[in-house]
Amino acid sequence: MEILKKPILTEKAAALTEKFNRYAFKVDHRANKLQIKGAIEKMFGVSISAVNTMVVSGKAKNRYTKAGFVSGRMPKYKKAIVTLKDGETIDFYSNI
Repeated sequence: MEILKKPILTEKAAALTEKFNRYAFKVDHRANKLQIKGAIEKMFGVSISAVNTMVVSGKAKNRYTKAGFVSGRMPKYKKAIVTLKDGETIDFYSNI
């Protein structure tokens, strides 16, 4: 099971990083807080003080096609907000 799927790089997540030293990740929906903490510490080599998780429900999407009105949902996903200890940072763009 791959615990970390990808970092969330939005304006809201960037504001959390600048103000509170917190980073957001999309994670596997079966992963718990201890598994997430271990995976991030192993991958980025940082110390974590707290992990908060939430399940984000998928948005409802509608479109009008030749076949008629089609409605559906985007898939739900689990999001982890990770608080690092003071003086620690994660650079997402270093391995590009």
